[in-house]
Amino acid sequence: MRVPLTIADHLERAELVYPDRVGVVDEPDQVAPSWGELTYRRVAELARAQAAALDGLGVGRGERVAVVSHNAARLLVSFFGVSAWGRVLVPVNFRLNADEVRYIVEHSGASVLMIDPELAPSLDGVDAKHRFVLGPDTDEVLWPTGAETPAPEPWAQPDEDATATINYTSGTTARPKGVQLTHRNLWLNAAMFGWHAGVTDRDTYLHTLPMFHCNGWGMPYALTGMGARQVVLRKVDGAEILRRVDRHDVTLLCGAPAVVAAILDAAEAWDGPVPGRDRVRMVVAGAPPPTRVIERMETDLGWEFIQIYGLTETAPLLTMNRRRAEWDDLSPADRATRLVRAGAPTLGTRLQISDTGEVLARSNVVLDGYWEQPDATADALAGGWFHTGDGGTVDDGYLSISDRKKDVIISGGENVSSIEVEDTLHSHPAVAEVAVIGVPDPKWGETVKALVVLAPGATAGEGDLIAHCRDRLTHYKCPTSVEMRDALPRTATGKLQKFKLRAPYWEGRDRQVN
Repeated sequence: MRVPLTIADHLERAELVYPDRVGVVDEPDQVAPSWGELTYRRVAELARAQAAALDGLGVGRGERVAVVSHNAARLLVSFFGVSAWGRVLVPVNFRLNADEVRYIVEHSGASVLMIDPELAPSLDGVDAKHRFVLGPDTDEVLWPTGAETPAPEPWAQPDEDATATINYTSGTTARPKGVQLTHRNLWLNAAMFGWHAGVTDRDTYLHTLPMFHCNGWGMPYALTGMGARQVVLRKVDGAEILRRVDRHDVTLLCGAPAVVAAILDAAEAWDGPVPGRDRVRMVVAGAPPPTRVIERMETDLGWEFIQIYGLTETAPLLTMNRRRAEWDDLSPADRATRLVRAGAPTLGTRLQISDTGEVLARSNVVLDGYWEQPDATADALAGGWFHTGDGGTVDDGYLSISDRKKDVIISGGENVSSIEVEDTLHSHPAVAEVAVIGVPDPKWGETVKALVVLAPGATAGEGDLIAHCRDRLTHYKCPTSVEMRDALPRTATGKLQKFKLRAPYWEGRDRQVN
């Protein structure tokens, strides 16, 4: 017997086993009125209502539904209300500007666009066939749950190989690529993540990680399937994270190294014992934080540090590094030197290091392809392996990331395409040549630095060029510093040698990522 693995399974189990348990606690402080506390029965009702509403709009199976939103219960429900009935959810980075969001909506062919009201003014010119600014009025259209609400039309032939979500990632090109993740990808990622991280129905999860970011790393599915309570946090703030951990007895959260830094900073000013000691485990990815930060999570907070490695293209889980029994007698500092590694392959994942030092992966969580980009798909999956673009080594079964082959800067957990920033700087009339690199930053892990050669006779200052970028790009993509150069190193064929440009800033470090 073969039963299709679809994400509907997670919600169906939550409603069956935990119908009266509060499954979602919505963010109270938002422009659209909060949905408050939702039982899993209510979450399932809302998901069915959304599916029926999309039926009424004539949105067919396989059509795309884009959502631009901060963390919110409406977005969380949409993971099921859209995909569980055979449509494709496109969760969009809420930090992007209007032009970037417009490109994603148009490239994905989304027929429905849902926008958080806080973001609506900046996205006024972004449109789709059906456009909704989320709030009480649109709740009546998208989530009608009265007695006369029709049942959704069933997905006649559920297909685990159908695309469930398209997640746009900056990658190495000026335009983002749409990563097609199937129901099978997401189901198995949730199973492996939940298994390795030990998710149970006794967990309370705090959504510090943006849900748009690779579907919140798949945690909404894993948590729902196990009946865990999910507390929605709309905006990251270290002190507020500690308050929510205290108020809701949080046991699990995920985040980038910048979130860890914010929590540690807030803990220093916290009045009384830091909440969550010997109870909270935090999963971190994006780039390995310094060993001292890992040590402080254990000593200052009393929280368990868990490191994972993956990409949007892998749903994302490829490796996990978690404290082992064999390390119990080590000092926190010695444990940190082991936990700083990306981790061992998760169950069902195979890793290989290519002749050029690139990390290659095979797994059931690897993307189906890039939306409408067959050449990019073929390149990424050449030879039957997914090419991560990261350089690394494997020792005793544990992967360590040593360098980033792709021209991607990960700042605060967000991908920044260096090519996109370079294109923007090139549009300034004073710029003749430019190279954008990532340099170490104590708060964000990496930050964007531009090395610029000015055109003959032209003048422009650091502030001018940064302002030029801020007028055209989402601010987290903009350079935080600009350095003028007489020339940039290139090969005989004219290829820019970025490794030479990066080297001085990373001197004394064993990894070219931070």
